[in-house]
Amino acid sequence: MARTRTTLLGVLTLLTGLLSLQLSGPSARATAAPAAFTHPGVLVSRAQLDYVRSKVQAGQQPWKAAYDQMMASSYASLSRTAKPRAVVECGSSSNPNHGCTEERQDAIAAYTDALAWYFTRDSRYAKKSIEIMDAWSATITDHTNSNAPLQTGWAGSTWPRAAELVKYTYDGGWPNAGRFATMLRDVYLPEVINGAATKNGNWELVMTEAAIGISVFIEDRADYDKAVGTYLARVPAYVYLTGDGDLPAPPANSGIDTKAEIIKYWQGQSTFTDGLAQETCRDFGHTGWGIASIADIAETSRIQGQDLYPKIQDRLRYALGFHTSYENGTAVPSWLCGGSVDTGLGRVTEVGYNALHNRLGISMSQTQKYTEAHRPSGTDNYFNAWTTLTHADNPA
Repeated sequence: MARTRTTLLGVLTLLTGLLSLQLSGPSARATAAPAAFTHPGVLVSRAQLDYVRSKVQAGQQPWKAAYDQMMASSYASLSRTAKPRAVVECGSSSNPNHGCTEERQDAIAAYTDALAWYFTRDSRYAKKSIEIMDAWSATITDHTNSNAPLQTGWAGSTWPRAAELVKYTYDGGWPNAGRFATMLRDVYLPEVINGAATKNGNWELVMTEAAIGISVFIEDRADYDKAVGTYLARVPAYVYLTGDGDLPAPPANSGIDTKAEIIKYWQGQSTFTDGLAQETCRDFGHTGWGIASIADIAETSRIQGQDLYPKIQDRLRYALGFHTSYENGTAVPSWLCGGSVDTGLGRVTEVGYNALHNRLGISMSQTQKYTEAHRPSGTDNYFNAWTTLTHADNPA
């Protein structure tokens, strides 16, 4: 009997080993956190920033115009005073708005100052970025009301970009960097890490972007992996490809699974084509936010050495092309959103366009036309900021 048990144990061990080998293959590696995180490594890398810095110093376009736009903005003002709150309360459409605008804009200011520091090497900008981040990490304890997860996603996507640049490129020191990391871990990450399956997709995508950026900064491999899993499930539920079948994939864990429920979730749209998004028939503005987070997350993953672009590039390419074509003046067919769309895609195309067209060589004529016509991209005052400066034609 003992020998039989030993034999069975050996067989189970062998099977476990084979399963382990299967799970460690290309698919598993693509969804795993890196063995060692790369810093700075949230949305922008050191190589990307060095490329931009050289272009700005040489006065080359579009980088110089984008840089001048950023430096002339109120976000780069060295006289800015942070306005932190212990509890940020954000209702639907930010009503009530108790600290919502201030939090988002202070986060963008911290990121703007971090970029300004890197490009100018003027330590005043690094110190201002630190001042803003320290003010919030000393104060905030919670986000409340119905928009709390979305608000946390918006600000939580931006804070790690600033923190990464300051901590890993400024040699003047940041004594409270640990407290800022604790803020991200205790106040922001719990609000975003579990997603928002039943909400419109831009919610879960920006929440996931925040979770991944925070996980990089605090070097949390488990939550990085969890966020990547959420992302890989949500992207097919946000952007449709004909290979998906007659209907788009439903959001994971949402309970939205019948044909009628899926069509209702897709804003009543019942005809599907490559690049259509779950919020297309709501408006292009919210759709643009979802597309931006899809690209931002893939960009961070590429910097971290676990490139997710191959898994999502077709959906991102078609989503960008589909929506920019209507922004560029293509007539809206009667089957799409009742024959009328609410345009206004926003400042969301630079990251994805650069990755897919410039790095991978994919032809994207509609996206190219739209992107080049909207440079420099500026900021939407939510979480998209200065991507013409950081990502336009950037091969790094």
